[in-house]
Amino acid sequence: MGRGKIVIRRIDNSTSRQVTFSKRRSGLLKKARELSILCDAEVGVIIFSSTGKLYDYASTSMNSVIERYNKLKEEQNQLMNPASEIKDQILTDEIKELNRKGNLTYQENLKLHKKVDLLCQENAELRKKAWEERDASEANKSSHPPYTLSNGYDLHGPIHLQLSQPQPHSNEPPPKSMKLGLQLQ
Repeated sequence: MGRGKIVIRRIDNSTSRQVTFSKRRSGLLKKARELSILCDAEVGVIIFSSTGKLYDYASTSMNSVIERYNKLKEEQNQLMNPASEIKDQILTDEIKELNRKGNLTYQENLKLHKKVDLLCQENAELRKKAWEERDASEANKSSHPPYTLSNGYDLHGPIHLQLSQPQPHSNEPPPKSMKLGLQLQ
């Protein structure tokens, strides 16, 4: 008669836990011994109890099993390296490409900053000229007779230019009046 499935979790009762550990440990070591004899395999099992006690089994010697394990683990790591070297090379190439693109973007950004600075200087010069012309025209106005007519607009006032972001193109017809971004003040 077979046993039902048990839930694999920690056994709360310490006595039952110790009995189960002892039985399962002996069963595991017995299976390891049988595996080494039946299949001519080199087997090593190391078990530490919850109290820290060591139990082990080795078909040859535990040192030779551990040395063989470490040697094969090293060889596997070396065999895995070409794949990891290829993945590393791909990542390195991608990083170099991103750095190159970043440098190009940085250079373009510097050029744009220089253009903006140049436009600001030109704007300042135009503003200065506009003020000079306004001052000159005001001096001329004072020499005109006081009975001249005016439409209320200062035609010689400074002109402020502002750059605006480009607007996305659409298939709609352009509005009847377009704002050019110039303001008279």
